[in-house]
This record gives sequence, structure tokens and C-alpha cells, in this order.
Amino acid sequence: MYNNAGDLKTMIKYPDGRKSTWETHNTGAGRRGMTLENDINVTNTWYLDQDQAVIHKKPTPVTIVKVDYPKRSAARITEAYFKLPSTTDYNGIYKGRYLDFEAKECASRTSFPFKSIHPHQIRHLDAVLRHGAIAFLIVRFTVMNETYYVDAGTFIQYWRSADRSSIPYSWFRENGYLIPSSYVKPVDFLIIVDQLYFMNTDKGGSTPDAD
Repeated sequence: MYNNAGDLKTMIKYPDGRKSTWETHNTGAGRRGMTLENDINVTNTWYLDQDQAVIHKKPTPVTIVKVDYPKRSAARITEAYFKLPSTTDYNGIYKGRYLDFEAKECASRTSFPFKSIHPHQIRHLDAVLRHGAIAFLIVRFTVMNETYYVDAGTFIQYWRSADRSSIPYSWFRENGYLIPSSYVKPVDFLIIVDQLYFMNTDKGGSTPDAD
């Protein structure tokens, strides 16, 4: 069944009788920039439904200045501004550990521009790392349709030492972890978290240091 936006809606029934509705989103040009966010939200809903983790997108603090009421039953915000710069996109808890991460899409075939992530976001990731969080970035190269998990400490180290304005795509292939995808978990990043933090194994045989 499709909704008005052209998204395919599917009802999934669980063995214990629970039901969830999942949407496969239309990825036309007008919605392409939201694809990664949608995929992460679908994945997080799956994690929550399975009682695997509690991870949510952070609300952006906004001050409403003006509201119009075109009819008595509806209100429309016509003027507002952001109270504070946002930190990162998502946070939550998994197996007793705090998670904090930023998600970015990149249309380039060759590199990820540093301007895509702001200095205050770097400072935030660095701060939560110092306090023991599992912090990372999820970066999708849309042309290749590849989505990478990058440890925040590894990313920050490169960001601080780089003498260029972007990170090469090849760096992500060497230092990141390609995130698997399935219909109900389009960005299954907890598989990577498990490998790095809860199985004491990763592709290099060591676990990232939260310090």
C-alpha cells in the first residue's frame, strides 16, 4: 500500500502478536537529502520495537516568534529561529552505554568536505568521548550508495591534523566500517558497535578507546 507521497507502507507482524508499519521511502530528487535520516529512523524504530536499544533523533531547540491560524482547528508557524546551535543528530543507550552520533550524506565521488560538520559538533563529540560515550559518525556516499561508520576519535584526529579541506573517499574505505543494510534495518549500525565494543574484535583486532 502506498501513501500520498509515494512511499510503500508495509505491515510487519511479530511472533508475539505485535505489529509495526514500515515505510520504504520514495527517493525522488525532492526527497533525496532526507534519505539517510529516514533510513536511520526506520532502523532505530526496529531497534526499539525489538527492545534492542533506545536511540532517538535529537529535537532541535526552536523559539517560535509568530503563529498564524488560517482556521480554528489549525495553526501554522510562520516565523521562528534556532535557540542554540545543534550538537549531533542522534543519541541513546545500548547495552548500558551512551551512544551519540552525527549522520551526513555526501554527494561527492571523491571526498567528504569538512564544511559538512561544524566545529561545535566536533567539540561535542570530543567531549562525550572523554566521558566514556560511544561516539561516531555515519557518512553516506550517495553516488556509490555506501554508508560508513566512522569512530569519532579517529575522525577528530584526522580533522585536527589535516592540511586539506576534505577527507578522501579512500580514507573512509580504509578507516571506516561499511554498514550492512536490510529491508527492516536500512542502516544496521549496531552490528558495527557490537564488533567494536562488545565482542572485543574489529577489522584490525583492537577496540577503539573511549578515552
